[in-house]
Amino acid sequence: MRLATVTEPKGERAALVLADDTLAFVDELAPGAPHDVLGVIDAGDELWSRLRAAASSRRRGLPLEGARLLAPIPRLRRNAFCVGWNYSEHIAEGHGLRGGSEPEKIPQWPAFFTKNPRCVVGPDAAVVHPAPHSDQLDWEVELAVVVGRRGMDVREDDALGYVFGYTVANDVSVRDVQRRHGGQWMKGKNFDTHLPLGPWIVSADELGDPHALAIRSRVNGVVKQDSSTRHMVFRVPRILRDLSLGMALEPGDVVLTGTPSGVGFARTPPEFLKVGDAMEMEIERIGTLRNTIAMR
Repeated sequence: MRLATVTEPKGERAALVLADDTLAFVDELAPGAPHDVLGVIDAGDELWSRLRAAASSRRRGLPLEGARLLAPIPRLRRNAFCVGWNYSEHIAEGHGLRGGSEPEKIPQWPAFFTKNPRCVVGPDAAVVHPAPHSDQLDWEVELAVVVGRRGMDVREDDALGYVFGYTVANDVSVRDVQRRHGGQWMKGKNFDTHLPLGPWIVSADELGDPHALAIRSRVNGVVKQDSSTRHMVFRVPRILRDLSLGMALEPGDVVLTGTPSGVGFARTPPEFLKVGDAMEMEIERIGTLRNTIAMR
């Protein structure tokens, strides 16, 4: 099941992307269902089962081509949770370049930070360049987990049962701002529009193993990152276990799982995004998230 948010003259509506890449609105597939993706997630297993059955029997929907997709969850209820340093080669490529904030070796515990809801934009939306505050704008393709049910102190063995699905994220980062605030990342990771999400959420049952996916990024058609989620240091169950210690995960929470090597600041010479640059973030079995850099 692929769940998207579509904007139309009457407003935003949750829709399923069918097997033939057409759209069917959730409230038409299941009369009485919520109109929004958060409502669909909140509704739980009974509605999800009804939607799967309805989608499998639906012959065809509306053309996907030409539809305007928003971020699957256009307005997060709270900050997105993010993991830093979760691919060993990404730790290695940036060693000595982060102003002493990076670990000397593979960490024993994941490093967490958050991005606020105003960072979120959807497919084909503009990502605003940080000028005049900085010219060090960077890309990071990431697998994002969408939580499906509430849980605190989640056991690692049970953690995947709390996942509704997965989407593609781009943890856009302003590198010099990220480094200059005492070694913590919040400000440099929280410029408006700096969290593209999409193009849709693929349900956990359809995606399968989240640790066996090709993950790559391209800028202006040139491959910058090319790896696999099997190289994660901390896998999804461990991330959800540690994140939920003493803090409840809620339906609709979004958790970014880190980026592989190939980011701009660690290249020789460093590369940073410019106005007009086109970014493509792609994860196998999910899809491609496209955004362009624009002036404010």
